[in-house]
Amino acid sequence: MGRKVFFSFKYEDVNRAMIIRNSWVVQGSEKAGFIDKADFESIERQGNSGIKRWIDEQLKGTTVTVVLVGAKTCGRRWVKYEIQQSIARGNGLLGIDISKVKSFNQPCTERCGKIPQGYPFYLWNKHDGYQNLGSWIESAAKASGK
Repeated sequence: MGRKVFFSFKYEDVNRAMIIRNSWVVQGSEKAGFIDKADFESIERQGNSGIKRWIDEQLKGTTVTVVLVGAKTCGRRWVKYEIQQSIARGNGLLGIDISKVKSFNQPCTERCGKIPQGYPFYLWNKHDGYQNLGSWIESAAKASGK
């Protein structure tokens, strides 16, 4: 089943996040929550209300939120907001450790923790995320009744 998925991540992890997103898109699925640097900077200049509007708009029509966790994701204010809004919408939730995903310009790091708390959490490399992302998303959707 095709799902529209919101990907939550700290912008400095965008290269790793794109690897995950691209594996999802290649499989013919729809994503939300990705933005290029120029648009991101434009939205940031609109202040907190502009950022909230953008997040809320991106979450429309999604059924699952995937939190991509790197070294500093846990402290990111907007990731927390995205998780809160996803829960409020009834989205399925899951977390994926992306700290060990090889990126062309970022060294591997340690992840900050397992977020979202109380939801399934996977290690992209160790749990073969490329092959399993679709089933993880489907399981999260079903667990939320969607």
